[in-house]
Amino acid sequence: MLAPPLLLDGPAGASHTVALAPGAVPPMDSPFMTAIAEGLAAAGLRVARFEFPYMQARRATGVRRPPNRLAVLLDTWRAVAASLADATTLVIGGKSLGGRVASMIADEVGARGLVCLGYPFHAPGKPPGERIAHLATLKTPTLIVQGSRDPFGTPEEVAGYALSPSVRVVWIDDGDHSFAPRGASDHTADDAWREAVGVTADFVRGL
Repeated sequence: MLAPPLLLDGPAGASHTVALAPGAVPPMDSPFMTAIAEGLAAAGLRVARFEFPYMQARRATGVRRPPNRLAVLLDTWRAVAASLADATTLVIGGKSLGGRVASMIADEVGARGLVCLGYPFHAPGKPPGERIAHLATLKTPTLIVQGSRDPFGTPEEVAGYALSPSVRVVWIDDGDHSFAPRGASDHTADDAWREAVGVTADFVRGL
């Protein structure tokens, strides 16, 4: 499989490259993905965003499609990782579905690190099942940034999961699945995204 087109941000000569895939619905240039990518780029990191085949088809036709089969999603991530193999330090990850799929091949492709922004530990109201099984044995240094109100995994739920010692979870206070706080909060989504960028940049630079 050929790697999909990449949307690049940040200095070409950066010592770290962060490849990011979006979640199941919003595209790679959504406000969330743009804020994270541009924030990491401003911190001196190279960022490569891409979309899975079903998202590319939606962009071309305007017709919303469901995600590809898992095998296709995995192969797309493998192709992206291979296309960036010359990067000095390659970190992979993404938003929700994008981060989950990256977590399944991080050890295989030899990524230096993994960043999951809003990990979908389970579908809302359902048990996690196979979504977390591989996280117990993950060897790649991993950062999961999660909103404390995320219906896909709350602090109380995640505390009961068997996660590898390589996995670190950072909570965005009052954040939803995209880290946005409630309307009554003194903070905004932009504030939360800047917080996520800060902890992510520190994690990546420390690899």
